[in-house]
Amino acid sequence: MTDTTQPTEVTGMEAIARVKELVEDIDFTMLTTLDAAGNLVSRPMSARRMDDAGDIWFFTLDDTKKVAEAEADPGHDVGLAYIDAKGHRYVSVAGRATVVHDRAKMQELYSPSLDIWFEDGLDTPGIALLRVTPKECEFWEPRHGKLVVAAGMLKALVTRDTPDDMMRHGTVSC
Repeated sequence: MTDTTQPTEVTGMEAIARVKELVEDIDFTMLTTLDAAGNLVSRPMSARRMDDAGDIWFFTLDDTKKVAEAEADPGHDVGLAYIDAKGHRYVSVAGRATVVHDRAKMQELYSPSLDIWFEDGLDTPGIALLRVTPKECEFWEPRHGKLVVAAGMLKALVTRDTPDDMMRHGTVSC
């Protein structure tokens, strides 16, 4: 039986709001770029924030491979993959990367926890922001909570049936 109180497919403003919540709640993402040989290369990043314009912000250094690869791509195309395996929540973002050297924005987003990677804080030579402007976003999350998902998967394993429609899916074209 399908629950009509919570749609499986979510779009529009509801999807945008949910993507923002998920991106800010799931701390780490895998940032994917294209290297010079045409290989997809991913590395973990911690997002600072998704702002009201939809841009996702990261701290980086100018002389990193991720910056060079993002800037070398004609469209500055990158991918972000957020995974919360325990909560069964997932977000995929296809976007455009831009390196930003805005001191005021850096001061707004910086926190002492970043001192691990930036020894001199905001005075670290070459510190920069990487702004990812989403073009397409998708998310998946449990419709009724992770315990219901786990029970549904267990039931599907035992009965060898396809799991019931347990996931809520949302899409946003920006």
